[in-house]
Amino acid sequence: MLEVLEELSSYGANAEGGVTRLLYTDPWLQAQRAIISKMEQLGLEAGFDAVGNVFGKLPGSRQDEKPLLTGSHIDTVKTGGKYDGAYGVVASMMALGYLKAVYGAPKRTLEAVSFCEEEGSRFPLAYWGSGHVTGARPLWLATEIADSDGVTLLEAMREAGFDVTDATASGQQYPAKREFIGGYIEIHIEQGSILTYKKKQIGIVTAIVGQIRLTVQVTGSSNHAGTTPMKMRKDALAGAAEMVAITEQMALEAGEPLVATVGRLEVKRGTSNVVPGEVEFTLDIRHTDEPEMRTFCVRLLTRLEEIAMRRGLTIETVENLHAPPVAMQESMAKEIEAACEAGGFQHMRLPSGAGHDAQLFGPICPSAMIFVPSVGGISHSPEEFTEADDLIAGFHTLVHVLYQYGYGGKADEIL
Repeated sequence: MLEVLEELSSYGANAEGGVTRLLYTDPWLQAQRAIISKMEQLGLEAGFDAVGNVFGKLPGSRQDEKPLLTGSHIDTVKTGGKYDGAYGVVASMMALGYLKAVYGAPKRTLEAVSFCEEEGSRFPLAYWGSGHVTGARPLWLATEIADSDGVTLLEAMREAGFDVTDATASGQQYPAKREFIGGYIEIHIEQGSILTYKKKQIGIVTAIVGQIRLTVQVTGSSNHAGTTPMKMRKDALAGAAEMVAITEQMALEAGEPLVATVGRLEVKRGTSNVVPGEVEFTLDIRHTDEPEMRTFCVRLLTRLEEIAMRRGLTIETVENLHAPPVAMQESMAKEIEAACEAGGFQHMRLPSGAGHDAQLFGPICPSAMIFVPSVGGISHSPEEFTEADDLIAGFHTLVHVLYQYGYGGKADEIL
């Protein structure tokens, strides 16, 4: 497993020491094809679906039972680490390969999945892969959003070899949707420091925080920096700076577990001797409670509009993502706890402050997440690292749980 994980990091490796695999780019496509090849070597029935997700199937003898899916995503942020997403993909397919080699065919069909996209790094839309499988991301969205180069999601799909022309022509919005799913298990690095601080090898996720992502466009007037008096300016950047500051202030006042982040700020056509006339920035708001998250978002946007009005600016907001908080299934969490006890691994329960594919599955089927520690809590960075012993502990835990669901035991009764 460790060797395959290292091999996978070569697809999209860059000079900074990180990995960049953006949706439908060549490094992404090469990595997905390498995963298919490895799945086939492990004896799984592997291939792409209509939008580029990869599935590796281990058929079960009971065809009337809904299959259990396990996996994560293959895409990365720009110059990200080699564990986020990839660890879950590799651990899942290697676990199925191990189970087949040792125990043969399962009773329940098990499938490892490498979702085509989760991060939202290339296009202003996250969970394209799992969202399509679960029916949360229709195809029409692909015609409306574009990357920073103006390439639409639909165009990028076609360039990568995933032509959904027939589906769109017939009005089919979910050519890769799965109607027959018994459950979903995702193993992932924590992307935080709680497990390390608590000295635990395994985290059992209780819930995944809700998340609202917005793009905010602030428009003023571009004018000469030397001839425009300060009191006559409609400076979009100065207004945006005040908006960023009030976002932090309000989040601090709201207190934990709410967090709010301005992750990207762009001055359109900015130059040193011109008063900025147009600025765009992103907002990321997260909370474990949906009403609290919505209320904070409304209050914040009201304050941003007040700032714009006072400064003579206009403001437009576009919501790119609204993922409500999702609780993981208690019975599956208990099964993971039993696996930890059997393996002798120190474990604890905790919520996930990051979004994951599992939150798309939570509303439609029993779902669970297993965390392993991230050294220093670092993620989305070339410095991202998890100790080999912890990666292996997570792998053993996943194998144990998949055996229970696929080959028998009390877990058979809950899906």
